[in-house]
This record gives sequence, structure tokens and C-alpha cells, in this order.
Amino acid sequence: MARYIRENKNSYTIVKNSKSYGKFKTLDDAMLVRDILMRHDWNPELLPEVMETNNQYIALAVIDEKIHLLAKSKDKPSAHLRGKLIKKLKRNPNNSKYGLNITRVFETFIIQKQIMGDEYVFGYYDNLKDAEFVRNHLLDNRWNVDTFAQIMYDGDEDNFKITDIIDDKIYIIDTYQKRSDIDLEKSYEMFLAKIAKHSHGLASHPYLDELTGRISELEEKYGVLAHDENWNLENVQNPLSDAIFNLTPWQKTVYDAVDESSFEDIKKSLIRYRSGNFDEKIMKNLNELIWQGLVEKREKNYYKV
Repeated sequence: MARYIRENKNSYTIVKNSKSYGKFKTLDDAMLVRDILMRHDWNPELLPEVMETNNQYIALAVIDEKIHLLAKSKDKPSAHLRGKLIKKLKRNPNNSKYGLNITRVFETFIIQKQIMGDEYVFGYYDNLKDAEFVRNHLLDNRWNVDTFAQIMYDGDEDNFKITDIIDDKIYIIDTYQKRSDIDLEKSYEMFLAKIAKHSHGLASHPYLDELTGRISELEEKYGVLAHDENWNLENVQNPLSDAIFNLTPWQKTVYDAVDESSFEDIKKSLIRYRSGNFDEKIMKNLNELIWQGLVEKREKNYYKV
């Protein structure tokens, strides 16, 4: 192996006197940065942000005392492009599937962060773009939820999002391509309708689970009523929907997690609710749902009836 370079399973690390200077995807990249470091007395603070070498431009960044190779190109990268690359790197330093603080449980994307040893949930989303927008804003603003406004511009997607903070969680109410098209009343009506239909079993929006019992409160807050062109949400007559609507919050949460699922699948989908008696609580509510005729168990899996 080349001097000062240690080979890992899928990467190469520059190491000198037990100090690690950075990790790189290829041996060529590691050797390139090593040579630059050697020319600058192994002092990362002396490295240029952009330099020309071997007939190409190299963009570098030092983050948390580690050197990162942002880009190699024939054209000199602008300060704006370098800034975007640094932001992208900070949001996903480990090149994971969703980046920092985003996990996926079935069809719901969850933003979580550990603070002072406790795990906090900042929001649930039905698509990755919404989750990324919220996560990126939180990263840029020290995880302060109060920095969200009613109307937010998403520079990455070039659109506008209507947001709200409910119990310290950030909800995306709606998205518009143009600010001039924004209709707050319509957006709030549609958002409330989604919650209502989910609570009645008329649609499936698991990311809204925590709001199913708060429709009246939110109608008063937004000054509009839940409205849907196809359903009379004030008078749902479907017996199954009525039964679902009358479930306790935990029964409803477990019911929503059942989808031809094993007990382990259900536990995984409800991991955000983990407590000391987690398994017992889930099993208790599953048995209650079976007794009510809403769920049945076939072999090892649970099914909605």
C-alpha cells in the first residue's frame, strides 16, 4: 500500500503518526490529497479551497478536522458551487441512502435526532423530498423548530411549502410551484381532509397518525373545516369506519401498522413509540383488535379484516 495510506473495506484513509486526515473512495484520490498535504507541511489549514493540478481543478474542504475532496473538474468550480457541495456533504457525510437524521419505516420518512441522550422526533412525511427539506432547514438552523414560517421557499426544489408546527413537530401542509398560486384556505381544507379520511379509514396517510384525534382543534386553528368533494366527512356511515374512528389512540396506531405483517414488522413500524413495556403494549392492543373483529391472525402474520 502507498505510504501514509491505509486501505479499508470500501475506502482509503490518509494516516500519519496515528492521525487520520480524511477518508476517500479511491486510492488515486487518497494519493492526490496526500501529495497536496505533503506540499503544505501536513497542515490542513494551509490547503487552498480550489487548486489546479494535473490539468484539472480540485475543490477541497476541511470539516471537523477532516479533509474532503469535493470535486474534480476541467473548469474551475465557483464559490457558489463549492458552497452547495459542502452543504450536500454535511447533510450526508456517510453517503447513506437518506442522509443524516432520516429513517424510513415502511412508507413513512421520519426525522429523528438524539439530544442529550434522548431521541427526539421532528416530523413524519410521506415523501423523501419533504423530509429532506425539513431536515436541511433544521441542520442549517441548529435544530430550532421556531425558525419555520408559514410559507417557506425550498431552494433545492425551487418551490414553496406551507408548514406548521404542531407539538414541536414540523408538518408540510402543501407545496406550490409558484408563490402567486398559494391558496392557504384550500391547503388547510385539504390537509384536514387527509387527516379526517385517514382517521375514518377512508384513506391511508400513516404520517398523520398523531393528528387523528385533533381535527376540531385544527379546524379552529386554521379557521376552515375539513372538506372533501367525494366524502361527507361530518357523517361517515360506513360501519367499519365508525369502528375505526372509535378506537383508542394506541389501538388505532397498532391497527394502522397491520398490513399482512408479522409481530416483528409491527414492532419495527412503531419503533418511535418504544417504551419499557413496548412488546406487551403492542400485543395487548392486537388482541383487543382481534376481539373487536378488526384484525385476525393467520399463522404468524396479522391481517386487517
